[in-house]
Amino acid sequence: MKDPFAKAEVRIAVIGGGTGSFTMLSAFKRHTTQIAAIVSMADDGGSTGVLRDELGTLPPGDVRKCLVALSDSPKVRDLFDYRFEEGTFAGHAFGNLLLTALEKLTGDFSEAVETASEILRINGTVIPATLDDVRLKMSWEGASVELHTERVIDAEYFKKDPRKATLSLVPSATANPMAISAIEQADIVVIAPGDLYTSLGPLLVIDGVGEALRTTDALCIYVSNLVSKAGQTDDFTVSDHAKEIERFAGAPFLDYVIYNNAEPSPALAERYAEEGGVVTKVDHDQLESAAYTAVGAPLLGKMATSNQADVIAATRSLIRHDGARVARVIMDIYEKEHSS
Repeated sequence: MKDPFAKAEVRIAVIGGGTGSFTMLSAFKRHTTQIAAIVSMADDGGSTGVLRDELGTLPPGDVRKCLVALSDSPKVRDLFDYRFEEGTFAGHAFGNLLLTALEKLTGDFSEAVETASEILRINGTVIPATLDDVRLKMSWEGASVELHTERVIDAEYFKKDPRKATLSLVPSATANPMAISAIEQADIVVIAPGDLYTSLGPLLVIDGVGEALRTTDALCIYVSNLVSKAGQTDDFTVSDHAKEIERFAGAPFLDYVIYNNAEPSPALAERYAEEGGVVTKVDHDQLESAAYTAVGAPLLGKMATSNQADVIAATRSLIRHDGARVARVIMDIYEKEHSS
């Protein structure tokens, strides 16, 4: 029998896609089982892009990563992440193929995700941000240049200031009601680190998501990127990242911004440089005058290793946060807010 006086678990909604969400979810599941992963659905690169183009299904890749992060079944996790190294399926992750097959079988991507959740025995819920079949578009007012699809934008070196661009989904997307409900019911909403224009932006511009973030009673926290993305966010500061997050959402909504304040070792800095990344500058004056509270902590994690079988994928950053430290900082903020 459940103890009626037991402390209620903290409800956390993590918004993002790909590696950033995976890192956050893997850490948060040590603190609570009440986790909702709200996943971007604009991905059309790598294995995911091939499956979308050839089979007309919704993108499975980022959903798979979040399912794996929340799973308590190590062997099945490894199975879902296994990538074929040769033959017809070379470069495809098994989990992507399974999610695609389940969608074709049921005709319902939500049901496919639910079935995969049962197979993986996840703690929490993985929620596609929209169930519409959408593609990403980036445009500048008065300019003839338009960029279409996530894979094109991800690889682009912007010739114009991305902060003056309009990010949209084609066709216009309707938010998944489950995603809105998760934001409304959360105690903490975390915007995970990730590419501003291809991972986070496509989710935040969905109709209804920004309003839900502005009106929720949850503590809204953004975990700023560790480094810039070459050709896209060069020279962006921590506050620049936060401004773009709020611009996508349509209005200010952040309560806290968490950033890294540790310098990488020379060896790590050299590896960052190999990826074209420069450590995000901390602009203390701007952060101190912002409406949100900025919190710095040493958040650098180890560099990830590349998967040689991932032959179809676009370039993936190997730079990582220390998820456990980020989660601890966020939980400390929440506990402090609720102890006063």
